[in-house]
Amino acid sequence: MTDIETYMLQLGRQARAASRQIARASSAQKNAALSAIATALDANREQLMAANEQDMRAGRDKGLDAALLDRLELNQSRIDTMIEGLRQVAALDDPVGAISDLKYRPSGIQVGKMRVPLGVVGIIYESRPNVTCEAASLCLKSGNATILRGGSEAILSNQAIAACIRSGLEQAGLSAHVVQILDRSDRDAVGLLITMPEFVDVIVPRGGKGLIARISEDAKVPVIKHLDGNCHLYIDDKADIEKAVAVAINAKTQRYGTCCTLESLLVAQQIAGTVLPSLSQQLIGLGVELRGCEKTRAIVDGINPASELDWETEYLAPVLSIKIVSDVDAAINHINTYSSQHTDAIITEDYSRAKKFLREVDSSSVMVNASTRFADGFEYGLGAEIGISTDKLHARGPVGLEGLTSQKFIVLGDGHIRQ
Repeated sequence: MTDIETYMLQLGRQARAASRQIARASSAQKNAALSAIATALDANREQLMAANEQDMRAGRDKGLDAALLDRLELNQSRIDTMIEGLRQVAALDDPVGAISDLKYRPSGIQVGKMRVPLGVVGIIYESRPNVTCEAASLCLKSGNATILRGGSEAILSNQAIAACIRSGLEQAGLSAHVVQILDRSDRDAVGLLITMPEFVDVIVPRGGKGLIARISEDAKVPVIKHLDGNCHLYIDDKADIEKAVAVAINAKTQRYGTCCTLESLLVAQQIAGTVLPSLSQQLIGLGVELRGCEKTRAIVDGINPASELDWETEYLAPVLSIKIVSDVDAAINHINTYSSQHTDAIITEDYSRAKKFLREVDSSSVMVNASTRFADGFEYGLGAEIGISTDKLHARGPVGLEGLTSQKFIVLGDGHIRQ
């Protein structure tokens, strides 16, 4: 047996044992751990920033692109967000043990459902060290143990965060094995983690399309995933123009490297000549490269033609494809054809069209008169998220506490026997 196999088996055994402890922990104990982790992060800001600066320097030396470097960076604001996320998760209702749908049956028994942890959650992610904290907090509060494998580019940042997490767990009287973060970047570790069903109950990959596709193909453990975030915004001919321009600019430029950033803009042909000249000028002024259909290029001079590939591309960069469509039905058809089923939005003042869009667009988040950038667990009030699922079974959309639990049937009787 190789060193990495021995190491991963040890982590698996420790996680399984820890999962039984955290499953029976009280809400007060779990909340105490979350509070202690938040305090430790606040007290160790200098160490976190120093570790992240080393990762950033190494990333620049390796030639990481701007989107990856943006995801990798830890600054004071992002540390504040991690701390606030921990406190929000602590304030949320504990889903574990909640009983629902309890009903009497004709036999006299009561049948209901109880929420229970999944067990051990394996999370594989790239860049973004804040994921370490988000994932740990949600798994902890939902009564799960977790094994976290971050990218090699963030290994020092993740280890600095891990030290704060261990400190918080120990202060609350919980095993440090409730949250285990790999201290090495061996690629073989991923292959082992996703093929240990005896120790791991579910895998959550967060990263590039290639990583997620590989894990989905090779895993012997169930996977909660999304492959990419090709998000759309449709500006209807009944839209408020000022509203539409502000939302489109925010959805595209607030941050380029996130899965809920706008990648394709659809505009109703009746309003295209009014909205596109001003909107495109502002986007170009902000450094966004525009790629348009023939009708768009007839209205906006000097932009590149959009190809078929553009309609299905998640750029994660200052690039936006634009298409003029005939009406809301054409917009919905385009979205359902090319969308990655992540987040899609409409700008309209027409109530019927808004309802139609909500009902017919087949995505995990569908919005009316709001930026796609709101598709985030923190913004949805989940405290944080472990990922955004575009699957349709078990969990869909931002996966928070409830998405990290399952249900079992419970039966209450008083000596009842079946006749």
